[in-house]
Amino acid sequence: MKPERIVQITAFVLLIAVFAVIYFTHPDFFIEICHATTCGDIDKLVTYINSFGVWAVVISFVIDVLINAAGCLPSIFMSTANGIIFGVVGGVIVSWLAETTGVIISFLLMRTVLRDTAEKIIRKSKYLTKLDEFSGKDGFKLMLIARTIPYFPSGILTALGAVSRISVKDYALSNLIGKFPSTALEVIIGHDVVLLEENMVRLTLVVIGATVVYGALWYYQKKKTKREKDAEKDTESAC
Repeated sequence: MKPERIVQITAFVLLIAVFAVIYFTHPDFFIEICHATTCGDIDKLVTYINSFGVWAVVISFVIDVLINAAGCLPSIFMSTANGIIFGVVGGVIVSWLAETTGVIISFLLMRTVLRDTAEKIIRKSKYLTKLDEFSGKDGFKLMLIARTIPYFPSGILTALGAVSRISVKDYALSNLIGKFPSTALEVIIGHDVVLLEENMVRLTLVVIGATVVYGALWYYQKKKTKREKDAEKDTESAC
């Protein structure tokens, strides 16, 4: 059996085991989390996680992993909650590692068990279809850049990666690197919005700084693409 296949099977079995353990030890766990995340009740989410005491970091990590593995639930509320519970630095680390783990599990599931679902998601958008064609050429770079964008729907990128030819190793590495800046922004902004009176200055500086950086990167990429297209036209004209 290929190593990649072993990783896929192991991840699937572990995920099922985690679901089973959580369900039998805390039957109301999934109901509480789904309600808190879909309704955006940060106070209730923070209170629920803190109720686990010293196990709060483990519970928070598991919840964040499951949310990102599902791919259809918003993780922004978990990022905010982690920032409030563990502080900005601790919240960034927990959220970053949990989200990365979650999207890798989701990728493995979509590439095997849910591949048809992933293909349907891609086919619904002409833009995603074009990205899928490009991802075969440079999947690592595409996924790395896409994951740095905060608040971008995680499930869409996971589906794109699942139907592309990107390897598990490249997908995992691109997400580990790309997820850090986007997760850090989500945690800091979420934390500072909730505690606005205490962090107004930092929130303003972070938002302005992020806008400038992402704007500059977008402009650079746009100019680069234009130069490449002009170069291709010149080459075709010369031929």
